[in-house]
Amino acid sequence: MDADRVNTHTDARSETIRSATLELAQELGFAKLSIEAVAARAGVGKHTIYRRWPSKGALFLDAVLSSHETILEYPDTGDIVADLREQILAAVELLARPPLDGLFRSLLGEAQQDAAISAALNERFIAPQTQRTIDRLEKARDAGQLSPDLDLELAMSILSGPIYFQFLITAQPLTHDYIDRLLAALFAGLGPRP
Repeated sequence: MDADRVNTHTDARSETIRSATLELAQELGFAKLSIEAVAARAGVGKHTIYRRWPSKGALFLDAVLSSHETILEYPDTGDIVADLREQILAAVELLARPPLDGLFRSLLGEAQQDAAISAALNERFIAPQTQRTIDRLEKARDAGQLSPDLDLELAMSILSGPIYFQFLITAQPLTHDYIDRLLAALFAGLGPRP
């Protein structure tokens, strides 16, 4: 078998395992998910899974983040509020609605228990999205749309905190109205000084 055919076979098998993981996680929940059940559903041996992923958490993380395009690019219309709104709503539609909402909550919970999962989640999703937001805020600050002394990393934290609070703590829906209210309140304090 040549290398391309081996890689294609390996990629197809990995995708089958990821799909089985997502199906079972949706049926059973993360807590009841097991490597044995995934192996049975995917039609592979446990060792096949463990050669690719060191733990159930690592497999789950990869399955969730590989299931959809999770890197969300920012639009740049020249209006920072409109651009943030569009990007936040795209993230909400992807992560806070079925089928990924429960899976993403479970993934965030697992990241609180497992330092390796937390690091991988940060590397693959949180850090790239944070940097994209900071880059977009910096561009807006440079264009005079934001206060010139704005702490961009703190602004990112202030922006994301209420979203995660609503999603994880109150478990209330992330509506368009909520996002609009959040952005209005935030930018009342972040705008350039007169």
